[in-house]
Amino acid sequence: MPRTIRFHLDENSSKAIAGGLRRRGIDVTTTPEAGLTGASDEQQAAFGLTERRVLFTQDHDFLRLDAAGVPHAGIAYRAKDTMTTGELIQSLVLIWELHEPDEMAGRVEYL
Repeated sequence: MPRTIRFHLDENSSKAIAGGLRRRGIDVTTTPEAGLTGASDEQQAAFGLTERRVLFTQDHDFLRLDAAGVPHAGIAYRAKDTMTTGELIQSLVLIWELHEPDEMAGRVEYL
């Protein structure tokens, strides 16, 4: 089991976020890379759970999934266009530095 947070970025996330995290040595998958383009939010959450990856999203529909009790490995959420790409990367790096995967399971972290 991984002892370090790994991320999955939903399809609305900028490629620049994935690149910025990878340059810092953080394990990241993206929706297109995982073959999940067009997949439902439930499928995205299931992928994250199976792969033990915290899902980064700017889609508030994932908050509804959490409220409905859909299991997930963790959600990092920030409303679209409220932070710069650099600020988003720094916020995700902070999650990576401070939390373990088990701490994020079933939790929503608002950036």
